[in-house]
This record gives sequence, C-alpha cells and structure tokens, in this order.
Amino acid sequence: MLRINSAITIPLSEIECSAMRAQGAGGQNVNKVSSAIHLRFDIPNSSLSEFCKERLLALGDNRITNDGVLVIKAQRFRTQEQNREDALARLQEIILGAIKIEKARRATKPTYSSKQRRMDAKTQRGSIKSARQKVSYD
Repeated sequence: MLRINSAITIPLSEIECSAMRAQGAGGQNVNKVSSAIHLRFDIPNSSLSEFCKERLLALGDNRITNDGVLVIKAQRFRTQEQNREDALARLQEIILGAIKIEKARRATKPTYSSKQRRMDAKTQRGSIKSARQKVSYD
C-alpha cells in the first residue's frame, strides 16, 4: 500500500512500474542497465474517491494522457530501487497537490493611515526631485 496521507492509501496493484534504459550521459552503464522506471497510474479505474479523481483529472498536467493515465518517468538515480521510490514519492506529491484546497482570498482595502504614508512618501520624493532642478535667478 502506498500511503498518501492518513485518509488515502493506494494498493500497489493499481500502480504499474516497468524498468527501461535511462537516457542521457553515463557511458556503458546506461547502455547495459535498465535503471529508469516508468510508473503508470490509471486514475479513472483506481480506488481513489470521486473527489480525488476529479481533482487529478482537472490538473491539466501534461503527464496525464487523454485516457486519464498518469505517467511518471524516474531516472534521477543509478539504481532501479531508488528510481522506483522516487517515482512513488512523485506520485504521492502530485496527488497531495491535487487534493489540497486553497483558502479563498478575501479582498481588502488599504487603511487610511497606509494611504497617508504613501502620499507623504510621494510628496517627500517629489520635493527631493524638485530640489535637483536648476535654480533660476530671475
């Protein structure tokens, strides 16, 4: 079981991990060792609640296919086990980020004293600038 938080867990049978060869520099080791991990998580057919499924599918993330399958490629580390753990941690982050409900922002107005301070600062700045001008002796 992959524990997302205290209320949400995902059975590992719903997560498909396959090993593949990693890309990029690394010499012979990259060419002969399958260390990268492709993690596939089918969102619509998972055991997550409907709320979680809707929030995940509404993310608009380019890692989610049109069929609703979340694909994560992990190749940061040299070993398959570390990359598998990394992919599972990234899946956990994505799900936690999707279900987090942001607090609605309430618009506020600036206080009278903050407006006064702003206007005083502008007046003072203007007087400094006007003092830089050439003095005319007319």
